Amino acid sequence: MEHLNEDKILELQIIANNIRKSIINMLCEARSGHTAGALGMTDIFTYLYFEALRHQPENPFWPDRDRLVLSNGHICPVLYATMAHAGYFPVEELNTLRKFGSRLQGHPHREFLPMIETSSGPLGEGLSQAVGMAIASRMEKGVDRKIYCIVGDGELNEGQNWEAIMLASKEKLNNLIVIVDRNFIQIDGSTEIVMPMGDMLSKFKEFGWNGEQINGHDFIQINHAIYNAKNNKERPYVIVAKTIPSKGVKAWEGNYKWHGIAPNKEERDMAIKELEKIC
Repeated sequence: MEHLNEDKILELQIIANNIRKSIINMLCEARSGHTAGALGMTDIFTYLYFEALRHQPENPFWPDRDRLVLSNGHICPVLYATMAHAGYFPVEELNTLRKFGSRLQGHPHREFLPMIETSSGPLGEGLSQAVGMAIASRMEKGVDRKIYCIVGDGELNEGQNWEAIMLASKEKLNNLIVIVDRNFIQIDGSTEIVMPMGDMLSKFKEFGWNGEQINGHDFIQINHAIYNAKNNKERPYVIVAKTIPSKGVKAWEGNYKWHGIAPNKEERDMAIKELEKIC
């Protein structure tokens, strides 16, 4: 495992901070969208695109690339912003989010943006798609490809996920890495009130997975977990990442009401000012 030294951690923190600013600006410009989950998953996406994924922004259809499936597609502002900062398209294009004719739809749409792996909107489907990709990838000789799937904790209320989880275990898909955004909120309240999910990691392990739970904002823990997942044998791997909704903006953090609303200009200015104090 490559050690993350202080300089590398600072570099990732600066990138994540800039991505958060882009997310807030694009949501304000769009005047609609999902804020909490996008800001909460920024550190995970930063690590994936700048450290973990085998990918080529200048050649997005490189056949041997890793695959990333965003199942909870409503948090796509973090996907778009991270891809832009990684060099897939100009950062300036982020301000076209949700506008007519834009490639950046309110939920990821592969017909508009072919460089993403899947379209996503209806929750609960991405894990099944990722399992299919993992099975297909295993059939390709000489390809060491990982399939990453991002899912929300509220999304795991959907029964289809657990069918996919069972199949992944049965097929011993050790090329499949699932990251659960464990932020304890969904659109109408706390996940533990709407539909209690309990100990998420234990549930996956009971279904035959390996895995661990981490602080989803700690780059050292993220680095260690991804290393473990990549070197995992025999079983699929889950990383339950405990995140803070709207991470980075104190007034919004942990408030489920920010799940599906965008900041106005005053809120945007306040948030950007706060983020600029960080780095």
